[in-house]
Formats: sequence, C-alpha cells, structure tokens
Amino acid sequence: MKIENLKKAQVGYVNTPLEKMSALSEALGKGNLYIKRDDMTGLALGGNKARKLDYIVQFALDNGYTALMTFGGVQTNHGRLTVAAAVRFGLKPILVLKGAKPDYMSGNLLLDRLMGADIYFVDTTAADKLPEEQQAAAKKKFLDECTEKIVAQYEAKGEKVLNIPIGGQTVIGSAGYIQAIPEIMRQMKEQNIQAKHLVVGYGSTGTFAGLWAGAKYYHAPFEVIGIPIEPDYRPVNETVDFINELSRTFELGFTCKEEDLHLEMGGEGSDFYGGVGYNEPDHTTQSYIEMLAKTEAIFADPCYTGKVLHGFVDLLERGVIPAGDGAILMHTGGAPGLWTKEHLDSMQETYWSDETTDHVCVMKL
Repeated sequence: MKIENLKKAQVGYVNTPLEKMSALSEALGKGNLYIKRDDMTGLALGGNKARKLDYIVQFALDNGYTALMTFGGVQTNHGRLTVAAAVRFGLKPILVLKGAKPDYMSGNLLLDRLMGADIYFVDTTAADKLPEEQQAAAKKKFLDECTEKIVAQYEAKGEKVLNIPIGGQTVIGSAGYIQAIPEIMRQMKEQNIQAKHLVVGYGSTGTFAGLWAGAKYYHAPFEVIGIPIEPDYRPVNETVDFINELSRTFELGFTCKEEDLHLEMGGEGSDFYGGVGYNEPDHTTQSYIEMLAKTEAIFADPCYTGKVLHGFVDLLERGVIPAGDGAILMHTGGAPGLWTKEHLDSMQETYWSDETTDHVCVMKL
C-alpha cells in the first residue's frame, strides 16, 4: 500500500512547531539552529509516540481490538502515550513493565495510574545470578511466559488484545514518522528555513527509521543523524532491515544499506552521548538539559532528548555539522522523566544543596 493512502486516527496533534532556537544559536555561534517540537503533540503531555499511535490505533479499530498492551521500562514514555491513546478511543490500557515495582510512585507511573492503566511489573532480577551468557535468554523467556499469561487472562474476559512492541516499533507505527517529513519540509518552506541536518534519538529506532525512510522517499533537503540514547543500542543491521521492510510495505522504492545511515556515538565515558545506561541519571546529560532550559526555556528529558542534545551540540562544536549548515533538533518529549525519583535524587546536589551557588535565598522574619 502506498504510504499516502494509509488511514490513521487522530490521536494527538500534528503540525507541531518548528522553531528557531535564537538564544542557543547565538550562544554556540554555529549558525541557525532549530527545534521540532514533537514534545507538543498534545496527548498526555505530548511526545513522539503520538504520531506512531495515529496508525497503530487505526489498525486496532479496523481489526476489532478492544485493548492495547505494550512494553517498556518502568518509566516508559511510549507506555504513557499508549495508555492515553487507549483511553481516548475507549480501549483497555495494559502496561507490561520490565523491572521491579518501585517503592515510590513518580513520573510516568503516576500518570499511568491516573489514566487507569493495568500495570504488570516483570521482575527478572533473579536471572542476574545466572552466568552472563544465559541472562538475556532467561529474561526473555520469563517475559514471554508472563505476556502469554496476561493475554490469556484478558481474553478469558472477552477482550481482544493488540500486543504493541516496545517503543511502538512496528512498520505501521513508523508510518507516522515517514509522514512527518513532508510536514517538516512544508514548515521549512513557509519559514524560509535552510537546514542540512536533522538530529534525532536512536533507541528502539522506529522514529529514526521512519524519518530516514521519509527523508529518502520525499527527497528532503537534510540528512537524518541518529544519536544512540544508551550504550547498548540496537545493531545497525537490524535497523537497515527494518527500513527496507518499510520500503517494501509502503512502496517507497529504495533499498537501504548500512553505510547509508549516519549514527554518531560520541566518545567514551562521560563523552558518550548515550550516557551510562538506559534512563540512568548522569551529570553530563543534566548539564545539557540545563543549557536548553537556560537559553530557550525548553525542557529536555533525561532519557532521550537530553542525550540527543549532548550529541547535537558536540557535533556542532566539532564541525561534524559544519557551522552555517543549519540543523534541526528533534524533540521527542518525555519531560515527566524529570520528575522520577531517581533523576530528582541525582539532581539535588547540583541544583539544591548550596544556597549561594544555586541562587536560592531563604529570608526569615
């Protein structure tokens, strides 16, 4: 089916702002810098997954599903938006979260509960006692077993459950980001924006793959650059296979090869853009979150866009993105991550421990 003919629901808002970051552009002195505000898609505090859910929800409705079930880490942004989409369209929201139940509810978990999600924590920490080469298989086996039990439980109640992979990383979901490209190109034309690079996170890769495929198909004037958001990022060959599946499914007419993709990892240690681990607090990422907040009053999250911003700025400063080329940062949302206990705890010393340094004054009677 041609991508232009694919039906979609309206889960959130499209035509999100494409804005110039005037203060950051001036501070860095590397030409005009822009930000695509997909943190403003409207659904449950916004985020990039709304574009994917436009097509996933339409598929669910067309095929008689009554429940949406998806997976992720304990603070998954995709999970929050999937729950919101289910609620908006009268479907049952189910989350299967990999990890132990936190003692304290914070961030996305609070929002998930407010929206009435059923939440299952799949705790595989016992597998950490196994030999390292056996751990991944044991964890996957347990997750698969739990998933089967959960689905059977709902089917026994008459529900038809759509199983959505982590990050909404499906062919149908990535259609949302293929179709984001003509929107960006139209905005560039209307605002007379010249930009040769679009920088986006590389995680489960549905967003990156969709943008790359859309840029290729629609002959976008910019290159899509991916920034891994964790050290254990998805193998490039798997992403290439997925992009080629997009091309076949939607008749895009191209073949992608590994050397066609542009990923930037950064250096080692604190210089690695993806930080120390998935959604693990690190002070380097926090410093870039602070940079964007102080220059543009825009909040990046600590799991995705904060890390992408690190890469974005470093690529400009090292000349990988040449000064004057123009570049767009894709903001994929996730701000509730700032209010998770682990990230709040990590930021206390930096922003709340020294009244003089922090410019926080206490005036007593």
